[in-house]
Amino acid sequence: MTQEVLDTIREQIANNPVLLYMKGSPQAPQCGFSAQTVQCLMACGERFAYVDILANPAIRATLPSYADWPTFPQLYVDGELIGGCDIVTEMYQSGELEPLIKAAAGQPSEEA
Repeated sequence: MTQEVLDTIREQIANNPVLLYMKGSPQAPQCGFSAQTVQCLMACGERFAYVDILANPAIRATLPSYADWPTFPQLYVDGELIGGCDIVTEMYQSGELEPLIKAAAGQPSEEA
């Protein structure tokens, strides 16, 4: 792990309240897990940043050890790792994800 790559990762996480490390882009996900995670995030109705790890091999190689999370996608909200596809999907289905995303994006969440 180079310090430069670690600094880049820290900077990306610090500068983006909602950040998804994924394979591909939200418009063209390159794996089913990334596609499902994007669908959950888009359903929350807020903009989010993403990093295509396929186009950034140094980040792809470094992030699993930085985050102590071996797989992609990885969702960060307000600087904290939320998890991957299964966790994000479970949180979306239980109603936990949307208020978290809205709060990070600076929008009040609507209570049902």
